[in-house]
Amino acid sequence: MSKNLKMGCIIVVGLVLVIGIGVYSFVKNSYNNMVNLSEEVKEKWSQVENVYQRRFDLIPNLVETVKGYASHERETLQAVVEARAKAGGTFNISDQVLSQPEMFQQFQQAQGALSNALSRLMVVVEKYPDLKADQSFLNLQNQLEGTENRIAVERRRFNETAKKFNVYIKQFPRMILAGMFGFKERLYFKATEGSDQAPKVKF
Repeated sequence: MSKNLKMGCIIVVGLVLVIGIGVYSFVKNSYNNMVNLSEEVKEKWSQVENVYQRRFDLIPNLVETVKGYASHERETLQAVVEARAKAGGTFNISDQVLSQPEMFQQFQQAQGALSNALSRLMVVVEKYPDLKADQSFLNLQNQLEGTENRIAVERRRFNETAKKFNVYIKQFPRMILAGMFGFKERLYFKATEGSDQAPKVKF
């Protein structure tokens, strides 16, 4: 084998190695970034669930307090209890819900129905001055208002993180790797009428 041929073979092998290392590094870095971003989305989703859970836990005491002053508002109180029960069934579901439109929509609808039921309850409360002056109710009202604000904040943060993940996995050629490794687009919380503001619970 001539010296030139040997040198040519060495150059070819070197190029193959460089390209191979480059491809490996790109795949490894892209995969690791997808994992990190996916975990960030899951962490933000946990925060969303936490604030919804906090609201969920406040409701029994709220209902009991209102019932003490307005027991004949049975229909409104029952609507809150039923909406809470439906919303409770959407907790602790797999984070796979984040890529399944039907399940994600069910979660949003259940939580939205609970928000509407609470808003109707607060309208009813307006008719009971003694209830509005009750310290226990005022404390619950303040906690509920703070929780509703946190829900809005955590939903926004989740959407921002999900968008960051989605943009990353949709960019070429990472979209090919995302498909190969099973990374799916994450869904967003969509605004519904009146969702740009927390429910009014102040008096």
